[in-house]
Amino acid sequence: MPHTPMSDANRLIARLREAVVRYEDLGRRLADPEVLADVDRLRSIAREHSDLEPLARAAGRHLKLLDELAQARELADAPDVDPEMAALAAAEVEDLETRTAAEVETLRRLLLPPDPLDDRPAVVEVRAGTGGDEAALFAADLYRMYTRYAAGKGWDVEVVSASEGTMGGIKEVVFIARGREAYGLLRYESGVHRVQRVPETESQGRIHTSAATVAVLPEAEEVDLEIDPSDLKIDVFRSSGPGGQSVNTTDSAVRITHVPSGLVVSCQDEKSQHKNKAKALKVLRSRLLDRMVAEREAERARQRRTQVGTGDRSAKIRTYNFPQSRVTDHRIGLTTHRLDAILDGDLDEVVDALRLAGIEERIEAETVDVAS
Repeated sequence: MPHTPMSDANRLIARLREAVVRYEDLGRRLADPEVLADVDRLRSIAREHSDLEPLARAAGRHLKLLDELAQARELADAPDVDPEMAALAAAEVEDLETRTAAEVETLRRLLLPPDPLDDRPAVVEVRAGTGGDEAALFAADLYRMYTRYAAGKGWDVEVVSASEGTMGGIKEVVFIARGREAYGLLRYESGVHRVQRVPETESQGRIHTSAATVAVLPEAEEVDLEIDPSDLKIDVFRSSGPGGQSVNTTDSAVRITHVPSGLVVSCQDEKSQHKNKAKALKVLRSRLLDRMVAEREAERARQRRTQVGTGDRSAKIRTYNFPQSRVTDHRIGLTTHRLDAILDGDLDEVVDALRLAGIEERIEAETVDVAS
């Protein structure tokens, strides 16, 4: 069957009607005594009802406009209508057509199903790249930026492992951010972050360029994938980091190698070997899940030339230019001169723009799927 604008319009209207019916049904179920007596069921229904509310309200308004448009067209096309009345009806048709068309893209965004991974905790890995001590200092800046952003969202942050550099820098840090939409909000931070500034050790005032890499993974659950214990090589060793006598004199640190993939995870943050092993397994499982997701997104990118959600860890995504107080995200062409605020954790402007770009890509991908 050919793909036509009319079939798209009819499909959109049908989905809007389904959303309104579902929202009203959920509202009735929230008043059901059986639901009210089941806390878990009540919480689940209330969450879905709340999530669906923006779409249901927008859909209701749009369907009402479509009804008004149909009535105005009928009046404008009536053979025996007064010419002056017909002219007024024609003007109303034009106005209503403009208003309904303007709403379509917003409705398509609202109709996109949420990514089931968006509400997962985010496993964030920040590593110093090229640039020596300056890169380690920049990695520490990024770590501080993300933890302040997390604090502003009311999330909990758990450090899995950290390797400090000199001068207060960080060679590598892995932490988990837990809270509503943690992964959904941080997922587009993956990639190479570049900084341009005059290092404290630079005596001649020259601007240096260095980099740090960020990887953001959805925390994996055991149901996501099963790891065969025989595929793991587990080594224990003495912690080399700070933490007191008991940490440094016992073999509490754990290194886990996933032999089939070659992935290696170390953890020495806890005094207990058991706790370090549990943390390392959690990160390993998340990296394996992330690899699956990245492969899937890379395939979509090859098919549709997407620019935001490819999961490419080697791509330069953002530049922080200190002399100009400028931050530029190269994927979406966003430039802002609020560098200090962003490094202090005020990431909403950048995160919101990236999420919107990601949504637009999903809309385009959905259109391609329907057309094919």
